[in-house]
Amino acid sequence: MRIDDQKVSQSAAFVGDAELVDAELDDSHGSQFRLAGDLAVWLVILIELVTFGLFFMVFAFKRAFQVDLFNRMQSTLDLHSGVVNTILLITSSWFVARCVAAVRKGQSQAGARWLALAIVCGAAFLVMKTVEFKAKFDLGVNLSTNDFYMLYFTLAGFHMLHVVVGVIILAMLLVMVRRGKVAANNMHALETGAAFWHMVDLLWIILFPLVYVMR
Repeated sequence: MRIDDQKVSQSAAFVGDAELVDAELDDSHGSQFRLAGDLAVWLVILIELVTFGLFFMVFAFKRAFQVDLFNRMQSTLDLHSGVVNTILLITSSWFVARCVAAVRKGQSQAGARWLALAIVCGAAFLVMKTVEFKAKFDLGVNLSTNDFYMLYFTLAGFHMLHVVVGVIILAMLLVMVRRGKVAANNMHALETGAAFWHMVDLLWIILFPLVYVMR
């Protein structure tokens, strides 16, 4: 009877361990495919990507029929400013990623510093873009100048609006991180804001070569 009892106990323990392993595998599988951030924001991101994609297609279509005009107008853009803006946004995205990693490790103060640096980069982008727009307006260049500048101001202006929204979101997140409302056990808001900011960066990475560089 003792041998039978031991076999039953060992079997029960084995079954219990197997169930525990299965549960851990299920948890790890679920976390592996977890969508970071809010689903609604991801839907917004998808809509924004589709919208910008349509704008990019219109730009390419117009360019195909006015190659000489588009080449001449592209040469009037400030390429150096575009390069600096690209570096600023890529760097800011890296800062945001470092912030998320730091907060996830419980290093909220370090995360706040990374987030502040990202905000500085975003603000610098806005300043440079404003100066670039003002220089064109001072020369009498506007939406009605030609098809190129109509699309340039539309694309760059629409993207700039997204940068403004993104900087505001990052500023709100900075306050939340400093007040402890965002922490390792409560990453939802931070991940949502980071996803939006990375989208802003991605759009510029496509917009910059298309509008400033491509011949």
